[in-house]
Amino acid sequence: MSDVTRAEVCAVACADLFAGAGEILASPMGLMPSLGARLARLTSEPDLLLSDGEAFLLDPESTVEGWLPYRRVFAVVAHGRRHVVMGANQIDRFGNQNISCIGDHARPSRQLLGFRGAPGNTINHRTSYWVPRHSPRVFVERVDVVSGVGYDHAVGPFHDVHRVVTNLAVLDFRTPDRSMRLVSVHPGVEVSEVLAQTSFPLEHNDFGETRLPTDEELELLRTVLDPAGRRDKEVPS
Repeated sequence: MSDVTRAEVCAVACADLFAGAGEILASPMGLMPSLGARLARLTSEPDLLLSDGEAFLLDPESTVEGWLPYRRVFAVVAHGRRHVVMGANQIDRFGNQNISCIGDHARPSRQLLGFRGAPGNTINHRTSYWVPRHSPRVFVERVDVVSGVGYDHAVGPFHDVHRVVTNLAVLDFRTPDRSMRLVSVHPGVEVSEVLAQTSFPLEHNDFGETRLPTDEELELLRTVLDPAGRRDKEVPS
């Protein structure tokens, strides 16, 4: 299949977040992470458990497979058999995430979601982030409020901030000081664009190009998972 869109590249990058995960609870928040998790379940990771976030476990086509009420999710969180993909209004070089407010916490200029489950997620199990618009307003030198815990504030042995996927690139924290580095740029993106849209120095000595979807993955995205093309509204080509 041809004419792969940027959104489809992002979807498979989100699917690859779950590579090798096995039987864990995947908790993708938002359209693109959900497409990625469902795509992984249909291809490389058939043992993934997908939750509707409320009461049920679902298959990739939203058929109910089991019962998982919200109160039971906290037990899964504490056990560590979960990988959540959250959003970020701000994220800094060590992976601290802010979804609480912009500005001083006592008198914020903008109120956001609040801390929600971000602190507990980041200290108990693997966490990744999806950012649909990579910009200096999101990738900041220092977050205004720490919601999700980054590597310079890491607490305990189960802290695991895995990767950040954006509309431009894939990033991780596999550096000696656990600061963010560039893993790959999406096809058609120049590294200079990623660096210009990031407010802090970004290690980029050894990066590649984000892989293209396979024919099978494209077929699943276009005919099964997202035939309405919602992905292209989130990440225009």
